[in-house]
Amino acid sequence: MTEVRAKKALGQHFLTDLNIARKIADALSGGTPEAPAAVLEVGCGMGVLTQFLLQRRDITTWGVEIDAESVDYLHAHYPDFTPRLLGADFLKMDLRAQFPDGVRIIGNFPYNISSQIFFKVLENRDLVPECVGMIQREVAVRLAEGPGSKEYGILSVLLQAWYDIEYLFTVGEKVFNPPPKVKSAVVRLRRNGVTRLACDEALFIRVVKASFGQRRKMLRNALRAAFCDFGGAEHPFFSRRAETLPVAEFVELTNWVEAHIVRQ
Repeated sequence: MTEVRAKKALGQHFLTDLNIARKIADALSGGTPEAPAAVLEVGCGMGVLTQFLLQRRDITTWGVEIDAESVDYLHAHYPDFTPRLLGADFLKMDLRAQFPDGVRIIGNFPYNISSQIFFKVLENRDLVPECVGMIQREVAVRLAEGPGSKEYGILSVLLQAWYDIEYLFTVGEKVFNPPPKVKSAVVRLRRNGVTRLACDEALFIRVVKASFGQRRKMLRNALRAAFCDFGGAEHPFFSRRAETLPVAEFVELTNWVEAHIVRQ
């Protein structure tokens, strides 16, 4: 097998620039040669990034690839990697069962599931100390953007609650086969010092999603649509839009909602 055919349904755009692949691999921290860190590459494709990860002695590289053709290619070209290559859907993986001691995530993520990948990371935030991914530039900007920007949204708030996010560099269209119609970017997420938010975390997620569910409306209307009328009580934030609140204010708002929610 000489190459893998890119499949539109899987959002595949294979990176061809080795220098960029090396930069992505180098952006991920590791352990030591004596105690290597577990790393999972999501969507290995034809191994352009994989080859540089495998050269590092401070990490143990695993891979997950849903495309059977790519799995066959990797078996043929990286036989030593075969025992750690999982032919599976990352979004359906039980990371806790596979990596009980934690795992770093890296990859040239398919555009069509990049947000879902980050939600998966978020769900397993106690297991995933770091994530480095190449994604659509528009999504990368959204993740790293702060309050007050029209790009700031649900995923921005939720990820920034538990991760420090860095926009590392932009990648042009011509270094992929086939070339995407948009620019890409590489971001790095590293767990911050927050182990628990100062509020009900499940409710926090509900409040953030509800707040941005009608982002053009004031929070008063967005939250009442999701949680009823709070018994007529008002919060000072109600006259603002969701995009203006930093994480700390969403925590404050969540505690207020919990105290005033009308029990059905």
